[in-house]
Amino acid sequence: MKKIILSIFIMMGLANLSHAQQGYQNPIIPGFHPDPSVCLVGEDYYLVNSSFCYFPGVPLFHSKDLVNWEQIGNCLTRESQVKLNNAGTWGGIYAPTIRYNEGVFYMITTNVSDKGNFLVHTTDPRGEWSEPVWIKQGGIDPSLYFEDRKCYLVSNPDVGIYLCEINPMTGEQLSESKRIWNGTGGRHPEGPHIYKKDGWYYLLISEGGTEYGHKVTIARSRDIDGPYEGNPANPILTHINKNAQNSPIQGTGHADLIEAHDGSWWMVCLAFRPQTGSHHLLGRETFIAPVR
Repeated sequence: MKKIILSIFIMMGLANLSHAQQGYQNPIIPGFHPDPSVCLVGEDYYLVNSSFCYFPGVPLFHSKDLVNWEQIGNCLTRESQVKLNNAGTWGGIYAPTIRYNEGVFYMITTNVSDKGNFLVHTTDPRGEWSEPVWIKQGGIDPSLYFEDRKCYLVSNPDVGIYLCEINPMTGEQLSESKRIWNGTGGRHPEGPHIYKKDGWYYLLISEGGTEYGHKVTIARSRDIDGPYEGNPANPILTHINKNAQNSPIQGTGHADLIEAHDGSWWMVCLAFRPQTGSHHLLGRETFIAPVR
């Protein structure tokens, strides 16, 4: 089995951000900003977070350097886009993904208190987003991958990660859902994202639940529909082990990779900072780490 060379380094304090030529400190977006997803358009970065039962839904941030973020709005600003009538504390909007393709921004997410997975789109992220189109494939944490005028969807409708092709403007499912990876055996395999580099498709997921056992794992394949081979070094990011048990940052996971405009690679992820014993008060926050 060939080793997948991909190492993640979480920086506990100050570090150098090569393309920004300045220091940064985690978290990059403090407080209740879980499940980050990021995309790059030119030299502009856009990031979204989960919003659960809060309205408006899915906060949207902009940055020029992946470190300094300004909220420029929300993706879901109308009741017709997000119904939260039955959403309790653990209801509403879960784990959005933001992607850009051929002049259009797409945000796909799950309303666990309504009809499940849906996406909205816009050509102006600072303006209004479209009405939702609903997705047949279920589960949570949906993500999109665009290639050769095709749009692929990954989510976890069952134990494992499933892939299908969709029409992103209508939500129509164009191929059967296919399970492509079960993860490494951790519970709650979720948060999937697909990337392509050097002829390999990489499938990044989270396992263990968004608590102290959280971790990020990865697999790769020459074909988008698999079979996917897990990295022998999995998990590539976790603080579950003894060497991190006293770290002020815990629960690292639910990550998204981004290639910066200078060619360097980075990961945004969630984590929390315990204040008293094993309790944390600020919720899950957005962190960043360099990737090799």
